[in-house]
Amino acid sequence: MANFLEELYFGNLDPQARGYRKGSHILKVSENINELEEKLTQRLNDEEKKLFLDFCNAYGELMGDTGLDSFIVGFRLGAKMIFDTFCSDDAPFESYLKE
Repeated sequence: MANFLEELYFGNLDPQARGYRKGSHILKVSENINELEEKLTQRLNDEEKKLFLDFCNAYGELMGDTGLDSFIVGFRLGAKMIFDTFCSDDAPFESYLKE
């Protein structure tokens, strides 16, 4: 990979390009959710089905926003740790080992 920022600028980095590992717990959960949604929508009339799918879409939007918030908060925490590591030498004790 060339320069990281250059790759990011040109859209060559996609952190969301991920998938489930075969046989993983999360894959099984995802498949179960899909099966349950299909079974439930088959049992509902048109009005109930629309209401349920509206609920699913709203919940998915909320989960997307929650994921974005978690990413931003985590990224900022990591950046603060890096900043503190490289830009501060504050500590409760003084070092006797002077460089």
